[in-house]
Formats: sequence, structure tokens, C-alpha cells
Amino acid sequence: MHAPLIIDIAGLTLTRQDRQRLKHPLVGGMILFARNWQDREQLTALCASIKKLRPDLLIAVDHEGGRVQRFKTDGFTHLPPMRALGEMWLAEPRAGKHAGPMDATQAASACGYVLGAELRACGVDLSFTPVLDLDFGGSAVIGDRAFARDARVVSLLAKSLMHGLLQSGMANCGKHFPGHGFVAADSHTDIPVDKRGLKAILADDAAPYRWLSTTLSSVMPAHVVYPKVDKRPAGFSSRWLNDILRGQLGFGGAIFSDDLSMAGARLLDGRALSYTEAAIAALQAGCDMVLLCNQSVPDGGRPIDDLIAGLTEAQLKGQWQASEASEERRLALLPGRAALGWDDLMVQSDYMQAMDWIP
Repeated sequence: MHAPLIIDIAGLTLTRQDRQRLKHPLVGGMILFARNWQDREQLTALCASIKKLRPDLLIAVDHEGGRVQRFKTDGFTHLPPMRALGEMWLAEPRAGKHAGPMDATQAASACGYVLGAELRACGVDLSFTPVLDLDFGGSAVIGDRAFARDARVVSLLAKSLMHGLLQSGMANCGKHFPGHGFVAADSHTDIPVDKRGLKAILADDAAPYRWLSTTLSSVMPAHVVYPKVDKRPAGFSSRWLNDILRGQLGFGGAIFSDDLSMAGARLLDGRALSYTEAAIAALQAGCDMVLLCNQSVPDGGRPIDDLIAGLTEAQLKGQWQASEASEERRLALLPGRAALGWDDLMVQSDYMQAMDWIP
């Protein structure tokens, strides 16, 4: 069976409807938001209740550091935006101050370890990080979430951060393939268009995906159209996902769609799509999993129920085929070992050493 849907819940605990949705065989995980957070005790209990329901469900969150960090209180470390690590890379070494490329890579590994270990101590399996977009200076939605403008610096700092995540027992997710940093428009509300050609994108924005293809556990494509390569956004493009990302760049991990509720996901070939149509298009293009975010709140979560029903019907009609390989890639993202509890983590030597390196 292939469980491609990643959904969300409305509150701090599971409702009867949440349990029913999460038990559906097409649902493979859930994504947490700040509204699902009260404190560590509540988050830990919520994650435990999800795992009790189904141990194979993937519990994920957008927790990068800086302005994209869902949990910020009750002991969670305030992690810096990734730009701070890029700035450390460029800084001149000074006595008593972390600066320069080697210190920056060490700090990146420390951030990855602290990020992953704190989330895992509360039961979270995966954070959608690191951002591999390049900082061209014109994208407000990316901005300081990017490490740097130089693809080489981005790749080395991201690899260091992923090393820290690995030490904590957490997989990673590079985003937003092949690059969201060049366009100014926000794909949450618009459909950004990047008019550069494939050669220019591969030489710059997409370079980290080639250099990190054996290190990345998963990838999330951008809701951006690159018309010189394909008229469809990257997340709906077999050319981008199968031919380029998997074929040309050698990536073998899982591919998540970005949030299907974003404006960039609602128009395809000039037509507005339903969530079910968007999910089918993403899966047919090469995504292993599709995210539908923030739809448990409006109308009692009806959009989620409609998507589950629509994808079930599509499967029965042969409009979408379950993929054993996709399911294996989903399961590979689950942690392979037990996590340290919070109290044990706080006195662990690796954690205390890493904290000294957080900018």
C-alpha cells in the first residue's frame, strides 16, 4: 500500500475525526503548526497519541530556525536564520568569536543537532529543512531563510546542518527544487515565473541538489514555473522531477509536493484545480507524497475528507497507481532509533557542546 497524503489537525489533541483521517490507508503522515503547540508536555503527548494510533505515520514540521520555527517556548532553543551561518562563513576570524568557513560549518552541524534532538525528544520525526535556495536578495519569502548567494557555500553549510540532523537521528528535506530564490513573487499567494534557461539554473540554483544528491533524504520542489524548461510548476513536472532531479542529478530519496493549498498549486495548464486533481497531478509527475496544509480548520476539515475520498476514487478508476517504491521512501524517513527524552538530552555532552556553537 502507498500512503501519500500528509495532512494536519486543528488543535492540541486528536479529535475523533482526526483519528479517523489518520487511520486511513492513504494517509502517511501529518504536519504540525504553531496552533498544535502549547508546551512540551502537550506536544509530546500529541505525538505519542499519533504513534499509538499508527506507528508508521510520519510526524513532520517546518522548523528551520529564524522566522520559520514552530516551537519557540518552554525550553526550545531559538535557532538563528540560516543567513546567520552564511554571514559567519564570510566573517573575519577574531579572538573569542566564531567566524570563518570552518567555524560556520561547525555551527551549522550544531544547529542541525540541536534542532533535530529537541524535536525528536518530543516525538517529531522530520523537519522540512534545510532551505537550499540561493539568496539573490529579491525574494521576501526566502530572504534570510537562505544560507548565502553562493551555491558552494549553501551546499557545504547545508551538508553540515544535515550531518547534525543525522547525529540526532533525523532525516532531512532540501527545498525548494530547483530554486525559489531568484523570483520575487510568493508562491503562497501567486504563481512565480522564472524565465531563465535550464543551463543557467543547473549551473547555479540547482547545483546544491547535484552536490548533495547522496546526502539528501528528501526534496520538496518549488511552486514556481520555469517556462523555458516546462510550462508546469516544478512540483507538477515530470521533466523536473524524473528527468532532471532523479535522472540527471542522481537523487534517489523521497519527493514531497509543497503545500497543495498554496496559490502556486491551484493553477495548472491555465485551469484551476481541485485539491484531488492537484494531488493526482503531483503524484503522476513523480512526487512520492503530497501535502495539504491548514485545511483541518475551515469547514470542519471537509477539504481533507474530500481529498481522501477523491484520491480513493481516482485509485479505483486507475487515474493514479500506488507505488511500492514511494512507500519505501516514505518509511525510510522515519527515525531508525529511539530518541533521548528531554531531561536526558539537556545533560547530554553532545547537546551541551552543540549549544556553545549556536549563533
